[in-house]
Amino acid sequence: MRGLLRPARQETYEKVFGMVYVGLTTNLLLAISCAPLLVALALVRDPSASWPFFAALSAVCAPALAGAFRCFALLDEGSTAVFAAFWDGYRRAAVRALVTWLTGAAVVSVLVVDVMVVGRTSWGPALLPFFVTAGALVVATTMTVLVVVAESARPVRGLVLPCLYLVARRWYLTLPTLMVLALTVAMVLLRPVFGVLLGTAPLLYAAWATSRFVALPLLPRP
Repeated sequence: MRGLLRPARQETYEKVFGMVYVGLTTNLLLAISCAPLLVALALVRDPSASWPFFAALSAVCAPALAGAFRCFALLDEGSTAVFAAFWDGYRRAAVRALVTWLTGAAVVSVLVVDVMVVGRTSWGPALLPFFVTAGALVVATTMTVLVVVAESARPVRGLVLPCLYLVARRWYLTLPTLMVLALTVAMVLLRPVFGVLLGTAPLLYAAWATSRFVALPLLPRP
């Protein structure tokens, strides 16, 4: 009983406050970096009616995610230098993150259009599982590539197939990641500004940690 009531060590408090600080600051930096998308979501009542526009505008999230993933990686190493880590990751991976995001968004957009066309036919429902599986693989692969480019200088072209293989091989880890990403997107769509400022970092950290474990063979060794 005395052991349970014993005060926590100073290192524990510092670690907890460090994680809270990194999370809140990362949320703020994400909100600043994704401001064009957040403003558009706040002004438009029905984003789904203009989904091609928002799919293109969402590209501003790619370098921001690379910066956030860099913060998460350094947090695991004990660093809380959020501003320097975020902008360093943003700057170094911006182009490759944009290429990754736009490619993934283009493929998902094609799949959505195909679903809209095929769904009108009598045999369309039979192909729905294929489109759902393909879309899930594209999203998970895009996420995994972003995790890798945030921590390495590897080109995107050489990462797509290895990441796709690792995602498909460890599908049991991919499913929770997709659920967390879906929850993050839903939260941002419902409350764009407050969703990013308050709850994005913990959810993204969970998705990042799982995707990073999946992509571990592709990451540089310390």
